[in-house]
Amino acid sequence: MNFAKRYFTAILPLFAAVALLTPVSAQSPAPAEETFTPYVGQPGRDVVWEPSPEITVEKMIDMARLTANDYVIDLGSGDGRMIIAAAKRGIRGHGVEFNPKMVGLANRRALEAGVADKAKFIEGDMFTANISQASAMLLFLLSDNLNKLVPNLLALKPGTRIVMNGFTVDGWEPDQGEDIDGDCGRWCSIYMYIVPANVEGQWRIGGQTLALKQKFQMLAGQFNGQEITGRMRGELIEFKAGDTTWRGKLEGKRIIGMTAGPAPVKWAAEKM
Repeated sequence: MNFAKRYFTAILPLFAAVALLTPVSAQSPAPAEETFTPYVGQPGRDVVWEPSPEITVEKMIDMARLTANDYVIDLGSGDGRMIIAAAKRGIRGHGVEFNPKMVGLANRRALEAGVADKAKFIEGDMFTANISQASAMLLFLLSDNLNKLVPNLLALKPGTRIVMNGFTVDGWEPDQGEDIDGDCGRWCSIYMYIVPANVEGQWRIGGQTLALKQKFQMLAGQFNGQEITGRMRGELIEFKAGDTTWRGKLEGKRIIGMTAGPAPVKWAAEKM
C-alpha cells in the first residue's frame, strides 16, 4: 500500500467522527420565507391596490343580502378582505387575483381568521375567470375594468346581485345605491345591480304584440299602440302601458303575471 492510500485510510474515520459531533446550530439555517406586505398605491396589472374600508365592506355585504346559501366572488380580490368578511358570516366564496403574492397573503389571512374552509383565493385573470358559480359579486374596480366585464356579468344567472364600491358600469342604472356614514374615507358610496333576464324581442299577449327593447334592466317599447317603459329585476318584469301597470315573471319562453290595481287581471305572454 502506498503512502497516500495509507494516509487517507487512517484519516477518514476522524472526519466521520467530527461530522457526528458537529452541533446542528453550527449548520447554515434555511432561509426564512419572505413576508409580503402590500401598500396603498401598489401597482398591479390592471389597477393600483387600494383596499376597501372595513365599514364599506360590511355595508356591501349587507346590501347584497348574502345568506349561507350564496356563493360570492370578488375579482381583483387583493388581500381578500371582502371574501373573508363574508366567510365570517358563514358565506362561501372565492377571490381571483393576478398577483401571486397577494393570493398567498389572502389565503394566509383566511387561515388566520379561521375561515379557510369557506374563503379561497386563486391566481388568475379577472377578465377570463369563470364566475358562473356566483350568486353574488363584491367588486372594487375602476369603471374601465367594469365596462370590460359587462359580457361576463350579463351572462350570470338572472337575480345575481353585483355590489360595487365607488365605481359603476357606464350606462347602467343601479337598482340600489347608498352613501354610508362612518370611517370610510372617500369610499362611502356603494351600488347594487341585479342581473336581469333577457326579454328583448316580440311577445304575444292575447291578440296584441308587446315589443320590448332592453338596456341592462331598463325596458322600452310598444304595446297595443302605446309607448311603454319598464324594468327587469332578475326574472321579474314590470312595465307601464297607459294607465296600467303590468307585472310578471319570466318562466322559460313565457311571462306569467297580473296587472296592478284594484281589479287585477291575469295575463300571459308568449315569445314570438
